[in-house]
Amino acid sequence: MMAQYLEIKAEHPGSLLFYRMGDFYELFFDDAVAAAEALDIALTKRGKHLGDDIPMCGVPVHSAENYLLTLIRKGFRVAVCEQLEDPSEAKKRGSKAVVKRGVVRVVTPGTITEDSLLEARRHNFLAAISDIRGDGAIAWVDISTGEFRVLSGSQVRFGPELARLAPSEVVLADSKEAELSDLVTDIGASVTPLAAASFDSQSAEKRLTKLFKVDSLDAFGTFSRPEISAMGALIDYLDLTQKGKLPLLRHPIREQPRDVLQIDAATRRNLELTQALSGGRAGSLLHAIDRTVTAGGGRLLERRLSSPSRHLPTIAARLDAVDYALETPDWAEDTRDALKSCPDMDRALSRLALDRGGPRDLAAIRDGLSQGARLIARKAADMPGLVTDLLDRLTGLDEVTDALDTALIAEPPLLARDGGYIAAGVDDELDEARKLRDEGRSVIAGYQAEYARETGVSSLKIKHNNVLGYFIETTATHAEKMLSAPLSDTFIHRQTTANAVRFTTVDLSEMETRILNAGARVIEIEKRHYDRLKALILHHAPGIGDAARALAEIDVITALAALARSEDWSRPKVTEGREFRIEAGRHPVVERALKSEGAPFIANGCDLSAESGAAIWLLTGPNMAGKSTFLRQNALIAILAQSGSYVPADSAEIGLVSQVFSRVGASDDLARGRSTFMVEMVETAAILNQADDRALVILDEIGRGTATYDGLSIAWATLEHLHEANRCRALFATHYHELTQLADKLEGVDNATVAVKEWDGDVIFLHEVRKGAADRSYGVQVARLAGLPASVVERARIVLDALEKGEREGSTHQKALIDDLPLFSVTAPQAAPKPTKSSEIETEIARLLPDEMTPKEALAALYELKAMLDVS
Repeated sequence: MMAQYLEIKAEHPGSLLFYRMGDFYELFFDDAVAAAEALDIALTKRGKHLGDDIPMCGVPVHSAENYLLTLIRKGFRVAVCEQLEDPSEAKKRGSKAVVKRGVVRVVTPGTITEDSLLEARRHNFLAAISDIRGDGAIAWVDISTGEFRVLSGSQVRFGPELARLAPSEVVLADSKEAELSDLVTDIGASVTPLAAASFDSQSAEKRLTKLFKVDSLDAFGTFSRPEISAMGALIDYLDLTQKGKLPLLRHPIREQPRDVLQIDAATRRNLELTQALSGGRAGSLLHAIDRTVTAGGGRLLERRLSSPSRHLPTIAARLDAVDYALETPDWAEDTRDALKSCPDMDRALSRLALDRGGPRDLAAIRDGLSQGARLIARKAADMPGLVTDLLDRLTGLDEVTDALDTALIAEPPLLARDGGYIAAGVDDELDEARKLRDEGRSVIAGYQAEYARETGVSSLKIKHNNVLGYFIETTATHAEKMLSAPLSDTFIHRQTTANAVRFTTVDLSEMETRILNAGARVIEIEKRHYDRLKALILHHAPGIGDAARALAEIDVITALAALARSEDWSRPKVTEGREFRIEAGRHPVVERALKSEGAPFIANGCDLSAESGAAIWLLTGPNMAGKSTFLRQNALIAILAQSGSYVPADSAEIGLVSQVFSRVGASDDLARGRSTFMVEMVETAAILNQADDRALVILDEIGRGTATYDGLSIAWATLEHLHEANRCRALFATHYHELTQLADKLEGVDNATVAVKEWDGDVIFLHEVRKGAADRSYGVQVARLAGLPASVVERARIVLDALEKGEREGSTHQKALIDDLPLFSVTAPQAAPKPTKSSEIETEIARLLPDEMTPKEALAALYELKAMLDVS
C-alpha cells in the first residue's frame, strides 16, 4: 500500500495527497505534518519507512469539504486520490492485492465547484496572463458557472484588470513568474506557474477548437495570438487539475477595454466598491445597494459595479427596464417572489457536467425553469425590449421541465447513493423493488398465509436465520403430510431438528433473493433515471445556461427598482457629452449608516459641466467636515449610473465617463519599502499619466505627506496638469489655501468649500458644500473634538496665533518667532474659561416648565422666544 502511495505522491509533488482509505482520506509523511498543523488535528503514525516512523493524519470522507476549504484558504493545493475499484475486486486477485487508486482531481483556489466551498454571491475566477513580445492578454473562467472571457491589453493594464476581476488563482508561464507575480499577490490571488508549452498559441488553438467542437475559433470572434495563448493555457490547466473531465464552459467572449468604465486597483480600494477597506463585504457600496434575491443576481450585480458600461444604448436599455419595474410594482413584486424560489442553476449545471452533482442539482434545474415559466406567463406587450428579450430566453425548455417535474420528488436528498429521489409511479420495476425493500415482512406474511391454506396446516410458520435464510417450519406430525405427494412437489425439505421440520419452495427462495437485493436494486434503478435526466439536462445545457443568466438579469432589474423605490433614488440622464450635473447628491453607504442611527444625510450638488464654466472644483474646508464623503459620492453616482442603476440624487446628468481615478486616504506599503508619501505619489502619477478628457478624477490632500512647501508645490503643479494636460472633470480637496488663488488664474477651476459654523470656540460641521473658499482650516478645533488634552489644545492656539501674526506682519525670521513664544509646560495652569453671561433668552428658557404646560402654552412660549431672538 505504501509503495502505491509513494508512486502517486511522486506524480503530484506540489499538492497534499488525500489518499482514500475506506471512510477516511489519509495523509502521510510531510503532507501529514503540514495538514495536521493547518487543520489543528491529531498527528499520529502508521508503520515504518526506511526504519523511521511514518507520520499520519486523516479526515473523514463525509466531512472532507470543510477540511478542503481550510487548506485551500491557507494556500495549499490538494490532490484527491480515490479508490477506483471495490475492495472485493482486489481480494479476488489475492489476499495481499492493493485496491486500485488514482487522483481524480486536484483542488486549487480557482477550480472549486462545491457549494460549501464557494461564496454564493461571488464569482470564483481562475485567470491566465499571456505576454507575447510585448502584446498581452488576460483570460478568465469561472468553472462553477461556465463564464469564459478574454481581454487584450498591454502589461500596464494587467493590474487594473486583475483588480476588477479579483480572481482567486492566476496561471502564469513559469518564465514570467518573477516578472508578474507581484501583480497577482497584490490582489491576494494565488500564483500558479505553468510550463511555457501550455501557453503555445498553436497548441492552445487546437485545444480550444477541440473543446468547443469547431473547426475554427472565428465563429466566436477574431482573437489575437496572446488571447488564444491565455485561453489555451486555462484549458490545459483545467485538463490537468480535473484529470481530463473538463467543465461545461460557454463560448469565449472577447471584451473590449473601451466597452467598460476603467477603474484602477487603488480607486476600487478607495471607493470600496465591492469590499470595504476593513475587509469583507459590509461597508462596501455593493453591500449597501444589493437587493437581489438569487445567487446569480448577486454575482451579476457585483460584475456590473466592477465593470460599468460605456455603451450608451446598453445603459439606456438597463435604465428603461428599471423604469418598467418601478412603473409596474405588481409585476415587480410577483417577479421577485418567483425569483426567491430560484436555486443557483448555473452552478448546479456545472456540477452535473463535472460528475460532482446529485439529485438536488437536478431539482435546482427543475425549480429554476419552473419559476421561469411563471415569469413567462406574466409577459406583456408594453414591456421594454430588454425585459422581453430576457423572458424569451426562458422559453423552449418545456421538455426538460416536464421530465424533471415528473421524475423527481419535491425535496430530493443531496447524494444519489442516498436514494429516494425518484417519484412513485415513474417506474413500475422501481415501485416493486421499493415495496420488497420496505414491505418485505408483509410479503413473507402473504406467502405464509398462502402456504397454510394450501397445506391445511394453520400452525405453519415462515422464519429466517442467517444460515438458511427464509424457511417454512412445521411440527414433525404435519411434516409427514408435506413430504407426501402432491405437496412434496412444492415443498423442498431443508432441515430436521428435534422439534420441527424445515422446508422451502422455489418461489420462496426467489422471493428471498429479490428481497435481499431490493435495496441495491432500488439504488441501481434510481441511478439509471438520474443518468437519463442528467443527460437530458446536458443536452439542453446552452438553453439552460441562457435561462439562468436571464433570471439573474431580471433579478438585478427588479432589485435596482426596489432599491430606487425604498431609498428615493432618481433616474440619471446619461449622455455622450461632458456634462456632470448632480442635484442633491448623497453617499449611499454613509446615508445608510446614518439612517440606522436616526440621523439625516445632508445632500449636496455638484456641477462640473462646461456650462458651469468649471470642470474642476477646488474643495477646501476642515477635516471631519465631509470633503472625502463629497468626493466619493460623486464618483459613486457616476459608477452607479453607468452600471444601469438609479442614483442617490434628486437629479443627475452625466456625460459618459471613460475612467474614474481616486487618490483618497493615506497608507504605506511596507512590504515594498514604500512610505505613505511614496504610495501617494505613485497613485497620483498613475492618474496624471493615464487620465483622458472624459475621465472623472477625485483627489484628496495631495502633497500632505511631505514638507509644507514641497507638498504645496506638488499639489499646485498637479492641479495645473489636470486642467491643462488631462482636461478632465475633477474634484480636488486640499488644506493648502494658497491653491484657491488658482481659481482666478485657471478659467476651468472653481472654488468650493464645506461650510462650518463656530459657536463658543467650538466648530459645528454643517456638511454643506458651497461655492467659495474656506477662510480657515479649524484644525485646532477638530483636535479638541478628538479629545486631545486641553493643555495641548491651548498650546496649539498660542502657536497658531503667533504664526498667523507673523505671516500677517510679513515676518521671515522663524527663529525670532520661536523665541517670542513662551515654552510649553505640561504642568502650567490651563487657561481659565471666560465667564459667560446668561442671555435673556437663556433666562427665559430656564424658567419654562414643559411638563406643566399645555400645547397651546408651549406654542405661545415658542413664539415669544422667537420674537426675542428677532429683536436681539
